[in-house]
Amino acid sequence: MDFKEKAKNALKRHDTGDLFAYLPSMPKASVLIPLFVKGQELHLLMTLRSPHLKSNAGEVCFPGGKSDPEDQDEVDTALREAKEEIGLPPEQVEVVCKLFPIINKRGLLVTPVVAFIDESFEPQANPDEVSEVFTVPLDFFRQEASHSACPVPGVQGPLHSFLYPDPITGKQQHIWGLTALLAILVAVLGLEKKPEFNVGFDLDNPLPYFQHSIDIRISKL
Repeated sequence: MDFKEKAKNALKRHDTGDLFAYLPSMPKASVLIPLFVKGQELHLLMTLRSPHLKSNAGEVCFPGGKSDPEDQDEVDTALREAKEEIGLPPEQVEVVCKLFPIINKRGLLVTPVVAFIDESFEPQANPDEVSEVFTVPLDFFRQEASHSACPVPGVQGPLHSFLYPDPITGKQQHIWGLTALLAILVAVLGLEKKPEFNVGFDLDNPLPYFQHSIDIRISKL
């Protein structure tokens, strides 16, 4: 079994399926976490949001957004948003799993959808939503060198932050908050390797941490 198949199998073991169907009706969103193989290594595709957007302008994130009434489910939302933002055709996406949903700072229930895409994919960024598209080796999100974390009052677990020196543009990409947490989660689960820093949740069984975090936020809404 090659490392790509191994990563897929490892991630599928954490697929949430309908586990969170019990949650009350609330505004939903999805993000697509696109993985691909490059040089015998797994990489993540990430975007920089347009500086003209009303929310999270100029921040690094994954393709994604709010659910539309026409979307059949969380996966449909993630695929639609990825097509709108970076021109990724849904038929070129191999969905692997849905991971633990997280309630973001705006009260949206965000579901991460992990998928594989082909290395040859050439993003066509929608300038109204995306100003840059770049890639990061997945293992980067296990390394201490460019990582920092700090506690946030009233929030379970630390706020993670990374500075990634993009070798193509020379720009330092600041990856933090929910996006950083999701990148760490995919790196830890997909590579089945512990990070060089404390992540704030049980690496062998992360579900209780994320389930408890959601239940706490729901109780405060």
